[in-house]
Amino acid sequence: MKFSQAKQGRVFVIRLEDGEILHEAIENFARDQGVKAAALIVCGGVDVGSKLVVGPLIGRATPISPIEYTLDNVHECAGTGTLFPDEEGKPSLHMHIACGRDAETVTGCVRSGVKTWNVLEVILFELAESTAVRRLEPSLGFKLMAPY
Repeated sequence: MKFSQAKQGRVFVIRLEDGEILHEAIENFARDQGVKAAALIVCGGVDVGSKLVVGPLIGRATPISPIEYTLDNVHECAGTGTLFPDEEGKPSLHMHIACGRDAETVTGCVRSGVKTWNVLEVILFELAESTAVRRLEPSLGFKLMAPY
Protein backbone atom coordinates (compact mmCIF):
# COMPACT_ATOMS: atom_id res chain seq x y z
CA MET A 1 0.00 0.00 0.00
CA LYS A 2 1.16 3.49 -0.82
CA PHE A 3 -0.50 6.65 0.42
CA SER A 4 -0.29 10.37 0.98
CA GLN A 5 -2.55 12.94 2.61
CA ALA A 6 -4.60 15.79 1.20
CA LYS A 7 -7.08 18.32 2.53
CA GLN A 8 -10.55 18.95 1.21
CA GLY A 9 -10.70 22.05 -0.93
CA ARG A 10 -13.58 23.48 -2.91
CA VAL A 11 -16.71 21.55 -3.83
CA PHE A 12 -18.19 22.06 -7.29
CA VAL A 13 -21.72 21.17 -8.39
CA ILE A 14 -21.57 20.59 -12.16
CA ARG A 15 -24.23 19.90 -14.76
CA LEU A 16 -23.00 18.40 -18.00
CA GLU A 17 -25.24 19.14 -20.97
CA ASP A 18 -26.57 16.91 -23.74
CA GLY A 19 -23.78 15.61 -25.97
CA GLU A 20 -20.83 16.56 -23.74
CA ILE A 21 -18.16 13.85 -23.40
CA LEU A 22 -17.75 13.08 -19.70
CA HIS A 23 -13.97 12.77 -19.30
CA GLU A 24 -13.23 15.65 -21.69
CA ALA A 25 -15.67 18.02 -19.98
CA ILE A 26 -14.37 17.22 -16.48
CA GLU A 27 -10.69 17.48 -17.45
CA ASN A 28 -11.34 20.83 -19.20
CA PHE A 29 -13.31 22.07 -16.19
CA ALA A 30 -10.48 21.09 -13.84
CA ARG A 31 -7.93 22.87 -16.02
CA ASP A 32 -10.09 26.03 -16.21
CA GLN A 33 -10.73 26.09 -12.44
CA GLY A 34 -7.20 25.18 -11.38
CA VAL A 35 -8.26 21.87 -9.81
CA LYS A 36 -5.24 19.60 -9.59
CA ALA A 37 -6.79 16.66 -7.71
CA ALA A 38 -10.34 15.61 -6.89
CA ALA A 39 -12.79 12.86 -6.03
CA LEU A 40 -16.03 12.79 -8.03
CA ILE A 41 -19.47 11.27 -8.12
CA VAL A 42 -21.78 11.33 -11.13
CA CYS A 43 -25.36 10.38 -11.92
CA GLY A 44 -27.69 10.93 -14.84
CA GLY A 45 -28.08 9.65 -18.37
CA VAL A 46 -25.60 8.45 -20.99
CA ASP A 47 -26.32 8.32 -24.70
CA VAL A 48 -26.31 5.60 -27.32
CA GLY A 49 -22.81 5.07 -28.73
CA SER A 50 -21.08 5.77 -25.42
CA LYS A 51 -18.04 3.55 -24.98
CA LEU A 52 -16.81 1.86 -21.81
CA VAL A 53 -13.72 -0.21 -21.09
CA VAL A 54 -15.16 -3.30 -19.41
CA GLY A 55 -12.05 -5.25 -18.53
CA PRO A 56 -8.92 -6.81 -19.93
CA LEU A 57 -9.33 -9.45 -22.62
CA ILE A 58 -7.19 -11.88 -20.59
CA GLY A 59 -7.05 -11.37 -16.81
CA ARG A 60 -3.35 -11.06 -15.98
CA ALA A 61 -1.75 -11.06 -19.43
CA THR A 62 0.62 -8.25 -20.37
CA PRO A 63 0.45 -6.13 -22.28
CA ILE A 64 -3.14 -5.51 -21.31
CA SER A 65 -5.68 -5.67 -24.12
CA PRO A 66 -8.79 -3.71 -23.07
CA ILE A 67 -12.32 -4.79 -23.96
CA GLU A 68 -14.41 -1.90 -25.26
CA TYR A 69 -18.21 -2.02 -24.99
CA THR A 70 -20.50 0.36 -26.89
CA LEU A 71 -23.93 1.16 -25.44
CA ASP A 72 -26.66 0.37 -27.96
CA ASN A 73 -29.24 2.65 -26.31
CA VAL A 74 -29.69 5.38 -23.70
CA HIS A 75 -28.84 4.23 -20.15
CA GLU A 76 -29.13 5.56 -16.60
CA CYS A 77 -25.77 5.81 -14.87
CA ALA A 78 -24.07 6.28 -11.51
CA GLY A 79 -20.34 6.39 -10.93
CA THR A 80 -17.36 7.52 -8.99
CA GLY A 81 -13.83 8.49 -9.84
CA THR A 82 -10.66 10.40 -9.16
CA LEU A 83 -8.80 13.15 -10.94
CA PHE A 84 -5.04 13.62 -10.67
CA PRO A 85 -2.50 15.34 -12.91
CA ASP A 86 -0.45 13.25 -15.30
CA GLU A 87 3.32 13.64 -15.50
CA GLU A 88 2.91 16.74 -17.69
CA GLY A 89 0.51 18.32 -15.16
CA LYS A 90 -2.66 17.82 -17.24
CA PRO A 91 -5.81 16.72 -15.36
CA SER A 92 -6.54 13.03 -15.91
CA LEU A 93 -9.89 11.51 -14.91
CA HIS A 94 -10.24 7.87 -13.89
CA MET A 95 -13.91 7.08 -13.44
CA HIS A 96 -16.02 3.95 -13.49
CA ILE A 97 -19.77 4.06 -14.03
CA ALA A 98 -22.56 1.51 -13.89
CA CYS A 99 -25.00 1.94 -16.78
CA GLY A 100 -28.42 0.34 -16.60
CA ARG A 101 -31.37 -0.04 -18.93
CA ASP A 102 -34.41 -2.15 -18.06
CA ALA A 103 -33.03 -5.13 -16.11
CA GLU A 104 -29.47 -5.09 -17.51
CA THR A 105 -26.37 -3.27 -16.26
CA VAL A 106 -22.85 -2.85 -17.56
CA THR A 107 -20.00 -1.30 -15.58
CA GLY A 108 -16.77 0.11 -16.92
CA CYS A 109 -14.26 2.92 -17.26
CA VAL A 110 -15.34 6.11 -19.11
CA ARG A 111 -11.98 6.77 -20.79
CA SER A 112 -13.10 5.66 -24.27
CA GLY A 113 -15.86 8.29 -24.48
CA VAL A 114 -19.14 8.50 -22.60
CA LYS A 115 -21.63 10.98 -24.03
CA THR A 116 -24.16 12.83 -21.87
CA TRP A 117 -27.83 12.14 -22.59
CA ASN A 118 -29.71 15.29 -21.55
CA VAL A 119 -27.91 15.73 -18.22
CA LEU A 120 -25.15 14.30 -16.06
CA GLU A 121 -24.88 15.67 -12.54
CA VAL A 122 -21.35 15.74 -11.13
CA ILE A 123 -20.14 16.63 -7.66
CA LEU A 124 -16.40 17.32 -7.65
CA PHE A 125 -14.61 17.37 -4.28
CA GLU A 126 -11.27 19.11 -4.70
CA LEU A 127 -8.29 17.54 -2.88
CA ALA A 128 -6.00 20.37 -1.84
CA GLU A 129 -2.31 19.86 -1.12
CA SER A 130 -2.28 16.49 -2.89
CA THR A 131 1.04 15.15 -4.15
CA ALA A 132 -0.51 12.32 -6.20
CA VAL A 133 0.11 12.07 -9.95
CA ARG A 134 -0.69 9.57 -12.70
CA ARG A 135 2.50 7.93 -13.95
CA LEU A 136 2.95 5.55 -16.85
CA GLU A 137 3.42 1.98 -15.70
CA PRO A 138 5.36 0.52 -18.65
CA SER A 139 4.59 -3.11 -17.81
CA LEU A 140 0.84 -2.41 -17.93
CA GLY A 141 0.79 0.21 -20.68
CA PHE A 142 -1.34 2.77 -18.83
CA LYS A 143 -1.02 5.45 -16.17
CA LEU A 144 -1.49 4.55 -12.50
CA MET A 145 -2.03 6.90 -9.60
CA ALA A 146 1.14 7.36 -7.56
CA PRO A 147 0.24 9.01 -4.24
CA TYR A 148 3.71 10.45 -3.55
